[in-house]
Amino acid sequence: MIAPALSDALGAWLAGQRALAGAAENTLKAYQTDVLGFLAFMTLHNGGSQGLAPIARVTIRDMRAWMAHERGRGVGARSLARSLSAVKSFYRWLAEREGFEPTAVLSTRAPKFQRKLPRPLEIDAASEMIDTVELQSNDPWIAARDAAVVTLLYGCGLRISEALGLTGSDVPLPDVLRIVGKGNKERIVPVIVPARDAVDAYLRLCPYSVADDAPIFRATRGGILSPRAIQKVMEKARLQLGLPATATPHAMRHSFATHLLAAGGDLRTIQELLGHASLSTTQAYTAVDAAHLMSVYEKAHPKA
Repeated sequence: MIAPALSDALGAWLAGQRALAGAAENTLKAYQTDVLGFLAFMTLHNGGSQGLAPIARVTIRDMRAWMAHERGRGVGARSLARSLSAVKSFYRWLAEREGFEPTAVLSTRAPKFQRKLPRPLEIDAASEMIDTVELQSNDPWIAARDAAVVTLLYGCGLRISEALGLTGSDVPLPDVLRIVGKGNKERIVPVIVPARDAVDAYLRLCPYSVADDAPIFRATRGGILSPRAIQKVMEKARLQLGLPATATPHAMRHSFATHLLAAGGDLRTIQELLGHASLSTTQAYTAVDAAHLMSVYEKAHPKA
């Protein structure tokens, strides 16, 4: 049981994350789930309703008990680290508002885990994916639509939500697009000719008119196209191509960044193109490139 005052505080914090930090709805839902899970544990752990006063008295021992409980029910180190990050963020905000000392929570160390490297496709596989996606539908306009979306992911490094968020006011596509991504971070993305041509081909075949303020990519019956539709068509294509399960829409974005880096692209520029807030996020692609170089070396060098 969570006291109304604490529930209201959580709602106010989430509203602030939406308005001030520009957090996406999926991110907000994850934050809410993580913090509510923590508060639910504290309710059982302390044997009473959790309000502002009990929460302010949480100790390091309480934090360790929560983390042990989460690991005991099978939560992985990565997921637990994410939950802890959400709890810390909420506590930092709550402590400033209510005037208590949050050190016990903020000093809790996240579990160590090995960060997963991005799993890009090879250059040939990325091109084959676009071609094969176009073959998955017998309806020409749907085939053109799917090919256009996947071309945007690989050709411009867009997130699936960003590609599906393009509206009639964005077409015909200019030489550069102004994209508003995660955290309302704005960036400029060059549009390569194949991506522009693919979108133009789709629009010529699309049976639905597109208003300036409406998304250009439509579902079969004219509604807004969902990310799941593109995920499904790529699942079919990757099975035909014999590609791994990691060949997802987001892998096309990874491929964009990795192939640019391998061709001599500057890391800072790639950071801007991807819209990463931190260079450390983009640096994951250097590890991918190094891993590829080592693989080639081990296969080719006579003394490897």
